[in-house]
Amino acid sequence: MSVVTATDLARNTRQILDKVAGNGETIAIERNQVVVAKITPVGRPMNAAQTLAGLKPTLSPTQGEAWLSDSRYEFDNGLRDPWE
Repeated sequence: MSVVTATDLARNTRQILDKVAGNGETIAIERNQVVVAKITPVGRPMNAAQTLAGLKPTLSPTQGEAWLSDSRYEFDNGLRDPWE
């Protein structure tokens, strides 16, 4: 984990955030030689298929088809206006 001063963070915010986002590096922020904060990368976003991929081993093919059918019950692919 890298350590930068609060002054360096203020002067080099873009470069420090690029390290966090690009390299997945955690950066500790120091003020008066005391660590006051850490900047850590967030997890990568996943789509629905990736999120549900872990369910495949726990469902039989029949259960999977039933779940898929039930999950689409009374839904269509259209968009609705939330203000109506």
